[in-house]
Amino acid sequence: MAAYGFAVGAWGVAFLVRLGLDQQFPPGFPYLTFFPAVVVVTYLAGLRAGLLTGVLSGLTAWWFFIGPPGFELNAATGVALGFYAFVVAVDIFFIDGMWRERGRAEAEIERSRELAESRDLLSREIQHRVSNNLQVVSALLALQAQHTTDPDARRGLQEARGRTALIAKVQRGLHDVNGQVLPFAVFARDLLADALNAAGRTDVALVVTGGDWPLPPEQSTPVSLVMLECVNNALEHAFPGEQGGTVRVDLSQDAQDMVLSVSDDGKGLSSGFDAGQAGSLGLRIVHSMARQLGGRFEMTPLQRGARSRLTFPVLVAHAAPT
Repeated sequence: MAAYGFAVGAWGVAFLVRLGLDQQFPPGFPYLTFFPAVVVVTYLAGLRAGLLTGVLSGLTAWWFFIGPPGFELNAATGVALGFYAFVVAVDIFFIDGMWRERGRAEAEIERSRELAESRDLLSREIQHRVSNNLQVVSALLALQAQHTTDPDARRGLQEARGRTALIAKVQRGLHDVNGQVLPFAVFARDLLADALNAAGRTDVALVVTGGDWPLPPEQSTPVSLVMLECVNNALEHAFPGEQGGTVRVDLSQDAQDMVLSVSDDGKGLSSGFDAGQAGSLGLRIVHSMARQLGGRFEMTPLQRGARSRLTFPVLVAHAAPT
């Protein structure tokens, strides 16, 4: 009813304006104020209101402004009415078609939004299930370690349990409570704080810089594993006994590569140390993760301490902000 009321009101305004300007218009302009009324009503109130305005305007122009007053019908009147009907039909057709296309586009956008939400929800559910399954595996490894009498086997199972629990924690830490992907530095600080607490090293300070953007999921886990292996290596070897110090972790973008750097101010590398030839399981895992990332890993001595450096290619969609 509001739309029809608007249609009648627009027709009335157009009629009064046309009537008031009748003496100023030369012959042959009976529809000049009615065309805008039809366009505006169709655009704002829809197809049916536009048709009502068109019919009322056509009848009004026919009675008052085409020939003598009345519904006189002849060849000239027929041409004028046919022209009016054609123009109004074209205007209404295109305006109504535009709104229909807009409605379909909005419906498609809404469907896409719902699909995106469903996809994100499914992704988070999968991440949650993967994390739970990894926790189950970690618990099974811990149980097996308790029933193993061989010290080397028990230590190997405990290390495997710890790394499996770490991967589960990384999976949980990729998103916040609202499902948003966290910047690397945010969950890196949580992971490293747990590592310091687990090692009981209250004498070691931890500094995390860079990484203020999220890493893609396919890179987050291997990069986190490399970071923790390097930090744990520094806690174990760079600061023996009660010697404290500082471990610095930095993630930055260098040209087309990401660079993860873990440095310490501890006792440094032993003479002749070669990270590529070291046989420890931790370093073998680090090199394996570097290959998985398509990057490279190296350890270099500093004037005081040592630096571990992982370089891996940037994924275009997840480049660091500039």
